[in-house]
Amino acid sequence: MWVSIIGILLCIASDPTVAAEPDAKNVLIFFHVPVPVNDPAYVYQIESLVRARVRGPVNFYIEFMDARRAEDRDYQRNLTDSLRDTYGGRKLDLVMLSGYPTLDLVLKHRIELFRGVPIVYFSMETRNIAERTWPGITGVTETQDVKAVINLALRLDPDTSTVAIITGKSEIETFWLTELHSELLHYQNKVKEIDRVDLPTDQILQRADQLPPKTIVFFELEPQESIQPAIGVRDVLAQIGQRFPTYCIFPYACVGHGAVAGIESSGRDEVITLAATTAARILSGEQVDNIPVVHPWGTQTLADWRQLRRWHIPESALPSGSVILYREPTFWERDQKYIIAALILIVTQTLLIAGLLWQRARKRKAEAVLRESEKRFRVMTDTTPSLVWMCDAKGRITYLNERRLAFTGPDPNAGYGDTWSAYIHPDDVKNVLDTVAQALKAREPFSKEYRLRRCDGVYRWMFDLASPRVNGDGSFAGFIGSAIDVTDQKLAQQALEKVSGQLIEAQEKERSRIARELHDDICQRLALLSMELEQADRASYQSPLEVKTNLEEIRTHCSEIAGDVQSLSHQLHSLKLEYLGAAAAIRGFCHEFSKQHEVSIDFTENDVPRHLPKDISLCLFRVTQEALHNAVKYSGVSEFAVELTATAGEIQLMVRDEGQGFDVEEAKKTRGLGLVSMQERVHLVHGSLGVESEPGAGTSVLVVVPLARENQTPSEDRTVEDTVSTTGMV
Repeated sequence: MWVSIIGILLCIASDPTVAAEPDAKNVLIFFHVPVPVNDPAYVYQIESLVRARVRGPVNFYIEFMDARRAEDRDYQRNLTDSLRDTYGGRKLDLVMLSGYPTLDLVLKHRIELFRGVPIVYFSMETRNIAERTWPGITGVTETQDVKAVINLALRLDPDTSTVAIITGKSEIETFWLTELHSELLHYQNKVKEIDRVDLPTDQILQRADQLPPKTIVFFELEPQESIQPAIGVRDVLAQIGQRFPTYCIFPYACVGHGAVAGIESSGRDEVITLAATTAARILSGEQVDNIPVVHPWGTQTLADWRQLRRWHIPESALPSGSVILYREPTFWERDQKYIIAALILIVTQTLLIAGLLWQRARKRKAEAVLRESEKRFRVMTDTTPSLVWMCDAKGRITYLNERRLAFTGPDPNAGYGDTWSAYIHPDDVKNVLDTVAQALKAREPFSKEYRLRRCDGVYRWMFDLASPRVNGDGSFAGFIGSAIDVTDQKLAQQALEKVSGQLIEAQEKERSRIARELHDDICQRLALLSMELEQADRASYQSPLEVKTNLEEIRTHCSEIAGDVQSLSHQLHSLKLEYLGAAAAIRGFCHEFSKQHEVSIDFTENDVPRHLPKDISLCLFRVTQEALHNAVKYSGVSEFAVELTATAGEIQLMVRDEGQGFDVEEAKKTRGLGLVSMQERVHLVHGSLGVESEPGAGTSVLVVVPLARENQTPSEDRTVEDTVSTTGMV
């Protein structure tokens, strides 16, 4: 946009047919290179500086000459005729010259072109001007430090072995080639010089491909606008800049077009400012001969950031105060241009446009806040352990969090819209749909339990709690809900109810068993003993020997009854456990159990302390009882082994048999009361219970109980031994 505007201004300013204002000052700017044509901002900068310093309007006219044809007499004659025809009848208040060829042409034809018109030159090499002065002419010179440019190039590329110079044969190009030759003589022992002078642009690239490695290029070829080659000078510079590190004496002409860096004399902005100040003084009425020529001193290094990166040259290698151009703009720098442009445009627009922009800014801010809020919501819902969902006012699902999608399967669209009911157990669909329909009608919170199909096809019980959502205007927007998996809680509750029932049933069975043993065995034998005693009392006629025999039988029966009662008592509670310790009690139980069931039990003990905590002793004793009863009942063998071993810090109980075994995983699913009882007993003493068994490979029950632990459960806190014996429970 700026280029277009400035181009229009240049066209208007350079058109001599445009009628000048009566009191306006007329200024002609005559350039020796076509830089202003390619850089309108350069011309605009000069015009702005002059107008800012002069009262009243100022008209500018722009002309330029081809410096490479400056020595061509036909070209000089044609250019002189063109200038005379264009400006001969126009009053000029000032002529500004850029470059020595323009000054040389004007000096030769000053009388016929610009008689009596003050002249201000700029962008002139000090060595071209020397100490010469001309009446009615002043200006601003520049001093290009060729030596500093060479030093800069060799500093940035210290491994350089060859310096190639690409230039033309115009007067200016020949001048700078001579300067380069003179300075490179100081480096003839370090680098080799190769000149490529006055070659067509297409041949320059061919010759460049033949240059050796570690070569740097000094490019001093000026554009020639009158001849349009197949490849332009700027294109050649860009191509060479991609192949070799390229430098130039005048950085504003090549930095940005392929060159790495250059050293600008005094800085172009400073020279333009001084020239504009001098021009303004003349236009304001000051005599040109009273204004001395200005010789600013000082240099500034200009570098192309893109070329520094291309050739891996660190910015720290540049001299202090260097200006780095074409650096990739930061986020703020990019936005700053748009902000400034927007402000300039807003000033020229109506208040309506300003209001619309303000309204749009508010909308964008609201959208940004909304997006941020939505982002936080999604992060929160995706990290929560619940399955979160949202539906619209008609019950259609519009959002599912990541856990919900992962739960139902890999399809990212599963469960959206009205498809969510396909994942609910068929027996629960009607109840869920009725609940949702009633909630949509009432627009009140609700909760429900249902079974939801997981990605592996298993249905899991879910507890779902939902609350209504509202729009910004307060209207009903639907529901948002979260569901949690309560399957484990339900299974635990069912297992607890089952265990409670099994405990009651086991208690009743145990009472029945004890009652049967007392009634069918002990009571019958006591009745028989009573009859034998009565018979012995009546048999006074018997001989002493017969009486003695009867009494012996009665004593035997009493002993057997006492032993059975004692065995039954030991099953309920062992006194040996309390007075003799766990090892003795388990050994005694194994002995009595083997005689009672006519089996063989191999009991061994290793370093078992006599005095163990009561809860541990009772746990080991009850687990032994339970394990042996199960082994006798289900193993199908008559030989068993019981090992009780104490090690550092723990005690181990092992009950083994070589019987038919069973499926441990299947037994865990059925959760028999015997296994539950053993597990609970071991858990109370902070121990671990392991069961190893396979069909046909026998069974091993291993209990490991730590002897030293904190927060032990008191020995009197027992589970079921105070209410029911564990004998015979699986």
